[in-house]
Amino acid sequence: MVDLRNSSTVTEFILVGFEQSSPATRALLFTLFLALYGLAMAMNGLIIFITWTDPRLNSPMYFFLGHLSFLDVCFITTTIPQMLIHLVVKNHTVSFVSCMTQMYLVFLVGVAECILLAFMAYDRYAAICYPLSYTQIMSRQVRVRLVGTAWIFGLINGIFLEYISFQNPFCRDNHVENFFCEAPIVIVLSCGDPQFSMKLIFVDATVVLLSPMVLIVASYARILGSILGRTSSSGWGKTFSTCASHLTVVIFFYTSAMFSYMNPRSTHGPDKDKPFSLLYSIITPMCNPIIYSFRNKEMNRAMVRAFRRTNLAQAESV
Repeated sequence: MVDLRNSSTVTEFILVGFEQSSPATRALLFTLFLALYGLAMAMNGLIIFITWTDPRLNSPMYFFLGHLSFLDVCFITTTIPQMLIHLVVKNHTVSFVSCMTQMYLVFLVGVAECILLAFMAYDRYAAICYPLSYTQIMSRQVRVRLVGTAWIFGLINGIFLEYISFQNPFCRDNHVENFFCEAPIVIVLSCGDPQFSMKLIFVDATVVLLSPMVLIVASYARILGSILGRTSSSGWGKTFSTCASHLTVVIFFYTSAMFSYMNPRSTHGPDKDKPFSLLYSIITPMCNPIIYSFRNKEMNRAMVRAFRRTNLAQAESV
């Protein structure tokens, strides 16, 4: 990450967030977001636990699902706790370094999740179109490499985006019209013309978001062709149910991310940015475990087994 503090007169940022809301509204929002944060942490934590400890969930799909939940936990922890604190305290400032760190972590985790969702679509394609050789195609070594690729790409791309966002010094208004340091909003506060940085952000977002989308669309096109080419309709319901869960997650995440990073700056504004920021920073991580576990009998049975093991362990310790 690039340290430009010496050339910047701005040493801290003020996250406006919900600062203009009444005390009663902020109290209500704090209660609501705290409940959503706790629910998201609990549900994603449960999925991480059962997918990493239950030997019956040893298929590649659950391997990727566990890592997706881990990314969701990292993502909401990067943004939501700070927002909760700012809802109850008067000081809404964050240091220059804290803003840089938060933005980098958002880039890292967000990009890694984009790549991982594409690999999960490829996993569904391999499972449905090549069921006999699926275990060889998606061996444990391949799975680990794919997850590692998602993390490495997030790390490298995060450094690039961090440099773009902070390549210019900051000497203007330091009020960030959001509840966390989001790149498009912070960049316009820098000195000079921020248009070049905004264009680079747009190009990078286009590559990072649309490239995985091509793999996702291609995978599901092949899946659809394979299903329609079968003479028997047995298993269609299970196949569509599994694919629909992943597609729902993709639509939630990609729609909000595209609005935030691929729209012209003129279409942005506090009232427009915050809902989409909330969507991909807390609503999507909370909905992911619900979407994947709802109507998934194997996942539901694994949750029941996990609760039984916990109750048994508590009974034995008494």
